[in-house]
Amino acid sequence: MSKITFQEIETILENEVRPTLAEHHGDVCIVDYSNNVLRVRLTGQCSGCPSALSTTEEIIASKVKEHLPQIKDVILVTGVSDDLLAQAKALMNHKKNI
Repeated sequence: MSKITFQEIETILENEVRPTLAEHHGDVCIVDYSNNVLRVRLTGQCSGCPSALSTTEEIIASKVKEHLPQIKDVILVTGVSDDLLAQAKALMNHKKNI
């Protein structure tokens, strides 16, 4: 069994998943891939959607596993990303200095 590359996963997401999410003004990004488990975060309108878990299972996991059967699970990561927290802190600091 060959090792899956980040680019292989990105290609599947770009061609098979993102067009569907874009219809709902959303996107997906890879948080981590290790031990045959893919962790993703939904962004845009999909990030806070009540159907986010279903989207992950029915759209993302099914397409990824169809093309890359070595991936055993796709997990939705929720919460605020470190990047978003850093941006918010920078904005708050900027406003304090004005």
